[in-house]
Amino acid sequence: MESYTIGQAARLLGVSVDTARRWADAGRFPTRREANRRIVDGPDLAAFCVEAGREGAEDEDPSHTSARNAFPGIVTGIRLGDVSAQVEVQAGPHRMVSLLTREAVEELGLEVGMRATARVKSTSVHVDRG
Repeated sequence: MESYTIGQAARLLGVSVDTARRWADAGRFPTRREANRRIVDGPDLAAFCVEAGREGAEDEDPSHTSARNAFPGIVTGIRLGDVSAQVEVQAGPHRMVSLLTREAVEELGLEVGMRATARVKSTSVHVDRG
């Protein structure tokens, strides 16, 4: 069974170590001590991630989209072409890049620094072992 330090868990969750410690202290996921380090067992961290994902989904109105893989973040870059555009969204530790039409960017009023949610829907997802 894989286990993680509280710092590794924080990086995987996309939060600060302090936030991960507060969540653990509040009982949101269990930890144990091992040589003066707080350790989270992999299955416990996975269960917490599923729960946290469900909580985040409650804040959204799912009737407006069929894409369930939502990455809320901030727009960090926009490159406009004559017809197409490239939009970058930093969502926690994830940099999401989307290619869309210039018209869509203008209709959405996207600007660097504003909040946005990158949604991913794909028929092919590749998973690499970390």
